[in-house]
Amino acid sequence: MAKRPFEGLKVLDFTWGGVGPFQSNFLTYYGAMVVRIESFSRPDVTRQGGGFNPRAAEHAEEFRDPRKRLEFGAAFAVTHPVKKYGISLNLNHPEGVNIFKRLATWADVLVESFTTGTLEKRGLGYEDLHKINPRLIMHRTAGYGHTGPMASQPGFGQTVTSLTGFYTITGWPDRLSVPISSFYTDHLSPLFGGMALITAIDYQQRTGKGQCIDQAQIESGINYLSPLVLDYAANRRELALKGNKCSYAAPHGPYRCQGEDRWVAITVQTDGEWEGFCRVVGNPEWTRDSRFGTLEGRVAHSDELDEHVNRWTADFTAEQVMTMLQAAGVAAGVVATAQDSEEDAQLKAYDFFRELEHPYLGKQKFFHPPGFTLSDATAEIHRPVFLGEHTEYICTEVLGIPAADFKRMEKDGVFD
Repeated sequence: MAKRPFEGLKVLDFTWGGVGPFQSNFLTYYGAMVVRIESFSRPDVTRQGGGFNPRAAEHAEEFRDPRKRLEFGAAFAVTHPVKKYGISLNLNHPEGVNIFKRLATWADVLVESFTTGTLEKRGLGYEDLHKINPRLIMHRTAGYGHTGPMASQPGFGQTVTSLTGFYTITGWPDRLSVPISSFYTDHLSPLFGGMALITAIDYQQRTGKGQCIDQAQIESGINYLSPLVLDYAANRRELALKGNKCSYAAPHGPYRCQGEDRWVAITVQTDGEWEGFCRVVGNPEWTRDSRFGTLEGRVAHSDELDEHVNRWTADFTAEQVMTMLQAAGVAAGVVATAQDSEEDAQLKAYDFFRELEHPYLGKQKFFHPPGFTLSDATAEIHRPVFLGEHTEYICTEVLGIPAADFKRMEKDGVFD
């Protein structure tokens, strides 16, 4: 196997939830040795949420063990399909803090995602760690960053997604807004954070110098709403809830097709696309209505236009509509279900869903690693690390702690 870009890089992953792990995963996929720091006394929230795998019934004895039960969580499995080393540390114990510092001296990179003050009050802030390892890169990702009036507020995906403004544009004009059914900014922020982290690593390798990266997830999210921010800045115009309506496209939205709850999304922007659309639907009389002759007219009368389109799409499958319209140069796509995605020929060609064996969950399909491929390096995936799985190895082999001292600290609760 060709050498991967981050081989030899040593990383501490002291994150939880989605954003932080996703960012460290970029490095793990491509060769970095990543040590994930957790605690049995306060496990990662994703180990406890997202539902338990149904195969838990086959491992009733392990499932009754409160520690082993943490390995059955579906959410953690999805967010950690990478080869990480796991250590459990009790940072409320002085020797736990000391081991953290020793790891920070060993590491090239530390990624953390806790609220402002969490590390500082234990003497583990950037200024403290910089003194013992000047070349350390400390990437800090939090809902609102580590400065400003909201720095002390905990940040969760749903809250940050709301504050960025996404919920003001998802919904219908006659109803309350509809929250996006995901921790949306958890999936946006890692793209910015990952780029910043890789840039800092490049700088470190060229200069030997570390730095602190302070990422506010709310800023990353707002970048995806730039047109709306600019519209308000220039025109003092707020975008109102309008469902799937669009000011520069009609037809625009999902349309019902044959089958149970099957839909196709269609977008027609230009007059040329409208002409192609009309040819596909057979140029019926309604397509020659003068109100639909211009984009402005189609947008103004989009409700009536949508009724016509829905009557046409109802006679075909979503796949048929998509194929016909795409052949005519019109944007169209099946509104895919999870089953559609799993059976998608394109995703199969990219080996997007990969099957791995898990000691408790059996064979599980995991998402394609980073969402891209490199021509000269293959991303490595692995079953999720168990909490504290490599605590003894990291302490005795990586840090050189004598076995007798390790056993003593284990009895003293340093690794709880």
